[in-house]
Amino acid sequence: MRYRLPIFIIATIFFSACKGKNDKIATDPENIFFDYKITAEEGDDNLTVLLQYKYGDEEGYAFAIDKPGKVLLDGQPLAADSTKMTGVFYEAHKPIPAFAGKHAISFTSPGGAEYKEDFDFKPIILLSEVPDSIQRDDLVFEFEGLDSEDYIRVVLTDTSFENEGINRVDTVLNGQLIISRDKLSGLANGPVQLEFIREYERPVKNDTEAGGRLQIIYSLKRQFILID
Repeated sequence: MRYRLPIFIIATIFFSACKGKNDKIATDPENIFFDYKITAEEGDDNLTVLLQYKYGDEEGYAFAIDKPGKVLLDGQPLAADSTKMTGVFYEAHKPIPAFAGKHAISFTSPGGAEYKEDFDFKPIILLSEVPDSIQRDDLVFEFEGLDSEDYIRVVLTDTSFENEGINRVDTVLNGQLIISRDKLSGLANGPVQLEFIREYERPVKNDTEAGGRLQIIYSLKRQFILID
């Protein structure tokens, strides 16, 4: 017969372990990994700023910052929330057009150590009009809001079950992206879903020994009928 620990003992062990880690965080914030993500989609009213603080590295458990520690976005405090899937997080929703420009995330540990991360958010605009029907030929798309050399994930899917469509990262030069006719050869004629996703990631500049990352993900969607 397998012996099982009483629930209250398991809970005591769990909370003692968490308390021990939080004590280490309070005295040594260098154990904290900063995980910052900004996601936006063209057509949505708001974007999402999601901030998490993890013990040890990006795979560590996400925890709430004990007072007097705090998390600020552009000087405004954020409250902790949590789910079973993600753990503890700090979240804000902002109008996409109004959020364009420079911003700052400020983290203060319970022991008073402060780390500030500045970043720039630029909405991406597809200048090219996508008609209802597109002939199977080289496709040229013009963008605004990208660097002179940038990278965008291109996802093209049709309604056929015979192929996996297109899912690749392409280079954008001076705001222009070209999808060649050859790349369209694997798509069937008919309805096509097109998605452009800019996936930007860099290490945080003011980090701890554990490190950190900043991700900005912006997506745009279109659809058209592909014809020969």
